[in-house]
Amino acid sequence: METCDQDPSDAAQGTMEVNVDYLQQLKDLDIPEEEAKKALILTGNVSAEEAAIFYFDSLESQNQEVDEDNLYYKMVFVVNMELSMGVGKIAAQVGHGAVGLYQLLLKEAKTREMAYKWEEYGAKKVVLQGSSTAHLMELQALAISMDLPTYLVQDAGRTQIAAGSHTILAVMGEEEIVNKVTGKLKLLN
Repeated sequence: METCDQDPSDAAQGTMEVNVDYLQQLKDLDIPEEEAKKALILTGNVSAEEAAIFYFDSLESQNQEVDEDNLYYKMVFVVNMELSMGVGKIAAQVGHGAVGLYQLLLKEAKTREMAYKWEEYGAKKVVLQGSSTAHLMELQALAISMDLPTYLVQDAGRTQIAAGSHTILAVMGEEEIVNKVTGKLKLLN
C-alpha cells in the first residue's frame, strides 16, 4: 500500500501519489479514475471515504450552478392603466399578449426552450399595472436590454379605445431577471 508523504505543494500541482487502495475503492463506486485521483489529492489521501464525500459534494455543487432546470420562468403582463379599459377588455388584451409572446418564443431555439421550461414548471403568469404608454415603452426597452423576449399589444380600435393604442406589454424570462424589470409594479386588482 502506498502512502502520502509528499509536500502539500505537490498536491496543488497534482504531482502527489495517490493511495492505490483508496483509488480502487473509489473506482468501485463508479467514480472515474482521474476524478478519483483528484479527489484523493485534494483531500490529502486521508481516506477513500473523505475523497468520495469530496467528489460527490463537488458534483452536487456543480449541478446546482450549471443546472438550468433550477431556473423558474414567468410571463408578465403590464396593463396600460391610462387607458379606460373594462375588465373584459383587459382580459382580452392580456390574452392577445400571451398568444403573441408565446408565438414569438416558438420561433427561435433559445426562446423555444425557455417556453418549454416555463410550461413544464406551471406556466406562471402575473398581471401588473403600468402607468402609461411611455411607462410600457420604458419597461420594454429595459427588458430588451436584459435580453428578455417582449411583445407589445396594439389595439385594433374596434371597441373601447383608439386604434393603435398600446394596451399590454408582455415580458417573458427567468423570474429573477424579469423581476428586475417589473418587480416594483403593483398587481392588477
